[in-house]
Amino acid sequence: MWKPSQYGPEVLAGYRQAQLEHPSVKSTYCHATYLINLATPDPVLTDKSRICLNANLATAQGMGADGLVLHIGSHRGTSFEASLPGVVDALIEALDSIPEVPAGQDPCPVLLENAAGAGDTVGRSFEELGQVIEAAGGDERLGVCLDTQHLWASGIPFATIEDADDLMKLVDRTVGMERLRCLHLNDSKVPFGANRDRHENIGEGTIGAKGLAALMGHPDLQGLPAIMEVPGDGDGPRKKDVAKARRIWKQGLALRS
Repeated sequence: MWKPSQYGPEVLAGYRQAQLEHPSVKSTYCHATYLINLATPDPVLTDKSRICLNANLATAQGMGADGLVLHIGSHRGTSFEASLPGVVDALIEALDSIPEVPAGQDPCPVLLENAAGAGDTVGRSFEELGQVIEAAGGDERLGVCLDTQHLWASGIPFATIEDADDLMKLVDRTVGMERLRCLHLNDSKVPFGANRDRHENIGEGTIGAKGLAALMGHPDLQGLPAIMEVPGDGDGPRKKDVAKARRIWKQGLALRS
């Protein structure tokens, strides 16, 4: 839905306090509405997308979130270069729409997610994400969320130690490791390079446990929050999915020891 949920200040403050006191939940990451398309040539969709993103970021900031993950959208055939000014303008508008950050909080960054490569999506490569950040003047409030299924589907290899090392060098060269704020940890229903966004449970897809381990064990990713967007039995990640992810992570660490 386009209309974002509205929360009063007391609700947002209550969430921040609950997280502060929680024994295990230490970070919150929000995901912007999937309907948002900052790259569209359609002016009506552009207006809706900007209003929605501004509202999403306001809520994420109010919750004290550590990032708002965003799919930039599709340029619908106009070209990446043609869509870039509008994308950057919308991002800066959203970031500047937060007039005052509550005391004790940092500004909530917008985390640009790498795309799976379907259609005319913007951000299918780290080179494109780097160009967006550069065009925005290197704004410190912009970061990156790395999605493993999207990487795989867009034809970026990482399932061996050597490929994982090359990927981290690519990230550092294009967007900078300091901008990598979280990881979407997903297996893939589709083959490598299929350019389709189809997530699978950890270790049950075409990436597999071994392929995920090679990346998860990389030294540059240690301490990075990992979020699963897997189907489970139809209602999202299950306890056993979290346990399996932790086992694969430890296998990845062992590969480097």
